[in-house]
Order: sequence, then structure tokens, then C-alpha cells
Amino acid sequence: MRLGCDIGGTFTDFVLLDDDAGEMHVYKCLTTPGDPSDAVEEGVQALAGRVPNLAARLQEVIHGTTLVINAIIERKGAATALLTTAGFRDVLELGREIRYAPYDLFAAFPEPLVPRHRRLEVQERVRADGKTLIPLAAEEARAVVRSLPDLGVESVAVCLLNSFENPAHELLLKQIIQEELPGVSLSISYEVLPQIREYERTSTTVANAYVKPLVERYLRRLSHRLTGLGFDGRLFIMLSSGGVTSVETAAEFPVRIIESGPTAAVIAGEYFSRLFGLPEMFCFDMGGTTAKSCLIQNGRAEVAPTFEVGRVQRFMKGSGLTIQVPVVDLMEIGAGGGSIAHISRLGTLQVGPESASAAPGPICYGRGGSRPTVTDADLLLGYLDADYFLGGAMPLDADAARRGIEAQIAGPLGVSYLQAVWGIHDLINETMAAAAKTHIAERGGNPHQLTVAAFGGAGPVHAYGLARKLGAPRVVVPPNAGVGSALGFFTAPRAFDLVRSHKIGLETADFSQIEQLFRAIEVEGVRALRQAGAVGEISFSRSVDARFVGQGSETTLPLPAQDFSTLAAADLRQQFHAAYERLYGRTYPEIPVEFVNFRVRASLPVKLLELPRLPGGGDAHAARKGVRPAFSGLAQDFIPFTVYDRYLLPPGAAFPGPAIIEERESTVIVGEDASFSIDDYGFLWIHLQHQTDGRPLPTEY
Repeated sequence: MRLGCDIGGTFTDFVLLDDDAGEMHVYKCLTTPGDPSDAVEEGVQALAGRVPNLAARLQEVIHGTTLVINAIIERKGAATALLTTAGFRDVLELGREIRYAPYDLFAAFPEPLVPRHRRLEVQERVRADGKTLIPLAAEEARAVVRSLPDLGVESVAVCLLNSFENPAHELLLKQIIQEELPGVSLSISYEVLPQIREYERTSTTVANAYVKPLVERYLRRLSHRLTGLGFDGRLFIMLSSGGVTSVETAAEFPVRIIESGPTAAVIAGEYFSRLFGLPEMFCFDMGGTTAKSCLIQNGRAEVAPTFEVGRVQRFMKGSGLTIQVPVVDLMEIGAGGGSIAHISRLGTLQVGPESASAAPGPICYGRGGSRPTVTDADLLLGYLDADYFLGGAMPLDADAARRGIEAQIAGPLGVSYLQAVWGIHDLINETMAAAAKTHIAERGGNPHQLTVAAFGGAGPVHAYGLARKLGAPRVVVPPNAGVGSALGFFTAPRAFDLVRSHKIGLETADFSQIEQLFRAIEVEGVRALRQAGAVGEISFSRSVDARFVGQGSETTLPLPAQDFSTLAAADLRQQFHAAYERLYGRTYPEIPVEFVNFRVRASLPVKLLELPRLPGGGDAHAARKGVRPAFSGLAQDFIPFTVYDRYLLPPGAAFPGPAIIEERESTVIVGEDASFSIDDYGFLWIHLQHQTDGRPLPTEY
């Protein structure tokens, strides 16, 4: 048996997979922000009540968490010091010296994770080619290290100039720190990110050091609690890049799990995209706190080399802390079910970014929440059943939600209660659609040809409305969509991504030396996987970042599975020009090209996920639970929606909208201009009747 556990901002999701029996069990409970492992223990105990002798039969637990990103956003990490080359103390504040809002004189930037008084310099200098210019002054460095306890330092980050080419000074400084401060947490840039660009490397190393003690304590506590429940298998952690790694590696490089939870839904989306042969899928994961999206093309999602955390302006690139680690190319496109609706300074309705999260939660949860949220609006619009939320385990208070919206939204805006409730729901859909269109267009996608895949507790509630605004012809809602991220853990490979920077011209490069560099990186990848207990043959995929000489950004080129020394420079140059022209519409054959970064992904074969098929022969009409009024955006009024029990819908069942399909962890809304059907695996397909050039869009998948 394998258990996937995803800790979100509001709910913690569990999927238990029995590979031998082909069975699946799911559970969902509120996240416990004070100690997330409390919710994990609750979920394991609840599942143990359903599955006899669970702890002894459990082979592995795969875990995704928002702990790292939350610690950075909320500034709850360790007191961290930065040791850097003399003259580079202020690189965290200088950044790239780019204003994200050039016409805003008062544009704010995030405060560095390390204040200036804990940023200390050491005398040393390495040139860009790796040659030593000024040797490290060891005794002076030792004196600097000895001053750290007086600053109350818990963790130390080391980032010296050009150490990615020559790490000798960083390794010596690491030795000094371990001798002088044996108990302190330590992160050095050559191990965290041996990659070009001083600001990004420093920011990433500092972020790793900032959260490392917190993550180490949490993972140690989680492992101890699982052991106390009788679990003696392996604990794995989801990486932001889409792979899965050991708990030991995650504790050493916690910055690599910064987006581990939302990434799992994308990995599941990739699997479903390949399963059904869908060339373009828009993965839409809306939980209680945020909504994330990703465009999947030809069964693959892009992996971005950088990521921003804690943006001062939520959707403004450049307003956050830069983290340069491989991360699935997710985009935050809106708020979640717990996002708070309020009146802006301009007197208009605004939803988010502040969230009620798990504590106190929306008003309707009855747990002390007093500010109206998206979930409160969805309940009052008739989309949620107050008596069947989480399968009836968590009754909702509609009257309290109505009083909150009337007092805080409808009254101040001078609109009717119904306008206020629908405004909250429709505004969040409009916000998400606008961001999604930009995300899709930037990657060359076409909204009128893609399939929206809905995940998360709130995703299926809003997917139909989002698809209508995008003009998408289809929505697919997988079984147990409310815990879809946890399901994605089972389709992710055991993998680890590594990168080394070494700038060299394409025409003058020694391809044999580059092959040696790749093999050295692969040795590190094997070591990382074997330390995680990996058994079996490890495969490698290589790529190189190239650019025109003088450029500031690179284009990634995947490489064939062969010795680099056997490749032809002319072929690589042609591949670069083709990729560059595809991205930017033109290329420059006369300008020389250089290599900058060399990348390797080391991975084990994926343990295939066998989706169970639904038993045939059921009566589709037996799934009908009744009719209840819900709001129609087309009619601008409440109309009768037929309510169905998703668990009783047999394969092949098909019905017209308007409809509400309920399961324990989520609810699916289908408008009157759409229909839905169920396939052999229990996936629910919504077919929308958009018009394009006077012709209906295709409804078959």
C-alpha cells in the first residue's frame, strides 16, 4: 500500500492506494497550522479505521507540503546569517536593479530574509574563470564566524563570488563553520545552487538556510509520529520540479520543495493528458487558499528555472523574492474557497488575496470566522449542500453566511443580497479567466481547443464557469478530484535535478570535457538517489542552456541520450536557432552562441498507477438525489438543478445540465448550456456548447 498526503492551506488530503487489490481510499480533514503533523496523524488514524492492519501494510508515504513557502511568506523561518565576499554584502537588496512597476514611485519591495547586520563579509576573490585572485583569509574568516553566536544566529548561508566555477573557498569556510559552530544549520551555495548569477544564487541559498531548521524539525517530528503509528516504510517528499525525493534530501535542500503540494496536481494532469490523448490540457487546482494553474502540452508541463515567493504585488513579476530552483511552471491565477471578500479603498468589490484558511475558516464553517468568503457565496448560490459538505461530516451554517455577506458586502455596496453573492462568485471566475488567458497565450496555447482539468475542493465548483469565460469546449473532473493533488504523488518519478554553470563558446568548446562534466553531475545524481534508498536502474536526461553571446537569458535545449563528444557543433547550433525562432519569431545566425548551464535529471522508472474501472450495469437514474434551486449565471436567477450522487453514476451515463454532481470531497457544477457524461474510469466529462464562427465546438474527447 502507498499513501499520498498533501497539506494545503485549508485542508489536508489523503489518498491510500492498494496496488495489489486495485482499490483506493480517500480522506480529507482541516489542516492544523500550529503543527501540520497533527492533521497527518488524524488522517492516518482515520484510514486505519477503514483498512485493517494498515500500518504494517503501508510500504511508503509520499508527502507534499506548503510549509516552506508559508514560512517564507509569513517570515517564520530561522534567524539566518549570510557570509559573502567582501563588497557583496548588499546583493540581496540590490537584486537586478529592475523596478517591477517603473512608473510607481512608491513601489515596495520585499524585505530580505537576512537583515543587514547579519550579512557579514570575508576577504577572498575568485575570478569568473575559477582562478583565485585573492585567497581566503582563513583566520579573519574564523573571527567572523566566532561573532555569529552574539547575533543569535540559528542558520548560516554561505555564498561567495564565482564559487560555482571554483568552490574551494566555500568548502574551506564550511569546514571553519563546522569546527567553530558544530550545532548550527549550514547551507553553502555550491551545494544548494552551483549556478551563474550572483543575486539569484545568493537569494536561493539564503532561502534554503532560512527554512532549513524549521523543515528539519518538522520532518523529524513527522517521521517520529508515523513511526509511533506503526509505520516502518519509507517517507518521500514531493519536489517542486515534479519528482519525488527522500526525506533526508528534502531536509538538506528544503528550498527544492517550495511548491511540492500544487506540483502534484500537475503531475496527475500530465498522466491524465497522456491517458486520454489530450494535446492541450489546462490544469486548474483550486483549494481553500489559492488557485494554481498550468498548461500541459503533449502530455508535458514546462519546468521553469526560477520562481518568486512572497510578492508584494501578487501578480506583478519582480515584486517577490527570487528562488532559482527547477519548478513546474505553475501560475497563481486567483484566490481559493477561503479567500475573503471585502470592499476596496475605491469602494468596489474585491476578493482575496487574504484568506480565512483553516483557522478560523469561512463564516459557514462555524469555527469563529466572521468575514465572508468564496465558499460562503458558493453555499448561498445553492452550489454546495450544507448537510453534505465533506460527506456530511462538516455541516455548514448558511444563515450565518448570509448575515455576513449582507452586512459586509451588500449593505456597504448598496446592492441586493443576490447581486453581492453572485458578484463574489463571478468576480473570482473572471479574475482567474483573465490570468489564465495570459498564461495560455504566453505558451502558445489556444483556449478554444483545450480541456480544463479540475482539481481541489473548490476547483470542480468553479471549473464550468471558468471554462465558459475561456471558451474551452470541455472540462474533465477526475474521480476524487477534491484530493487530486495527493493522487498525483503516485505518478511522479523518483528523481533529482542537478545543474552546473560553466560558460563556454559553442564553437570553441571541448565536447569531451563537457562529457566529463555531465558524467560528474550524473555521479552526484546517483549518489542522491542511492542515499534515498533507491533500488534499480537509474536513467538520465540531459539538457543545456545556451544563449547568444552578450544575452542575459538562456534557451534550454534537450540533448539526445548519447555521449556529448559524439555530437556535432553544427547540429547543436541549428537546434538552438530553431528553438529560439520558435520562441521569439526570429533568430540571428551571424551571432556566436555560448553554453551557460549543464543540466541532468537522474530518475528511476515510474511505478505505474493502475486506475480502477467502474463496474458496469448500474441504473444511471438511481444516482438522481433530487432537485434543488441554484443560481444560473445565464438566467440571472435561481433555477432547478438536478442533483446526482457521483458514486452511483455508472460508466456511459450522460445527462444534460443544469446539474450538480456531489461527492464527499468536492461538488461539480454543470450549467444549462452544457451536458456531462461518465467514462469507464469514472472521469466526469462536461461538454460546453460554445459557438465559434457560427459552428459548435467539438464535444467528443
